[in-house]
Amino acid sequence: MLNRAENNTFGPNLMARDIFSPFNHKGLCAAGDPAARALDCFLVASPTPGFTMTAMPAFQPRNELPYIDPHSSDSPGRERCTLDLYLPKSPGPFPVVVWFHGGGLTGGDKAEAAFVAAALARQGIGLIAPAYRLSPHISFPAYVQDAALAVSWVMKNLSGIGADSAHVFVGGHSAGGYLAALLAMDVRFLEAVGVRLSEIAGFICVSAQVMTHFTVRAERGIPQEQVVCDEAAPAYFTRKDTRPILLAVADDDLPARLEENAFFAASLRAAGNERVSFEIIPGRNHASIVDPMDQPDDPLARLIGKFVESH
Repeated sequence: MLNRAENNTFGPNLMARDIFSPFNHKGLCAAGDPAARALDCFLVASPTPGFTMTAMPAFQPRNELPYIDPHSSDSPGRERCTLDLYLPKSPGPFPVVVWFHGGGLTGGDKAEAAFVAAALARQGIGLIAPAYRLSPHISFPAYVQDAALAVSWVMKNLSGIGADSAHVFVGGHSAGGYLAALLAMDVRFLEAVGVRLSEIAGFICVSAQVMTHFTVRAERGIPQEQVVCDEAAPAYFTRKDTRPILLAVADDDLPARLEENAFFAASLRAAGNERVSFEIIPGRNHASIVDPMDQPDDPLARLIGKFVESH
């Protein structure tokens, strides 16, 4: 592993908000900060064709790239529609995952993807982390449309970022998993921005709500205890012909979240869908299913890496 103090690939202009926090005055992780674990992961490897790991230079982050024209609409929150790239410095091509952050569709930040990016870096996978507009400033389906636009930006810029066009995945955790699942199931969102579902290698939905999201129900004045499965629910679109889907939940996830995903997987299989995988991560809860992903041999990191490699 390279020594962070001897590595200058991140450059003098890296800001604390760009990757990890807090930083010291040299732009490197402060000693003892847990973010240092993630930074280490960006200094160990990059992919070669076939996903064989070799010693390569560090990842090069690029941050706050707009995926839509911020002046294209008067809708509040358009300034959030930016993304961060965590890409190998090698010429590629390498697989990439477009990863949406959680936060109940009312909060969260794309910087939370740093540890996920670190985990994928060990396996030769790039990560693209978009932000999206949030409720209550906007309402359904605006945040799903933002997610689709972010994927469209990625598809239009694959050659420029060195990604493998045959290995583009879409995923996320919690609310981000919900967005990924809805893009997987309701083809209209991606088709509206010129992306064919067949162009996406697979979808990775971690602790996702697959019924109508509780924030969508709140926007409509529906009681939180009332389960709804309508066009705002990935499960509403259950069918045989989807792209490969990985559903992963913690064994101590949010109330009914495990059962909800188990029902979704069972419904897909009952429809003849052989492209869904349902996995339970033991010893984890809704937050800790992703928090330690930067640690070596993390089960979710292994699971995602295997899913990417096999599709």
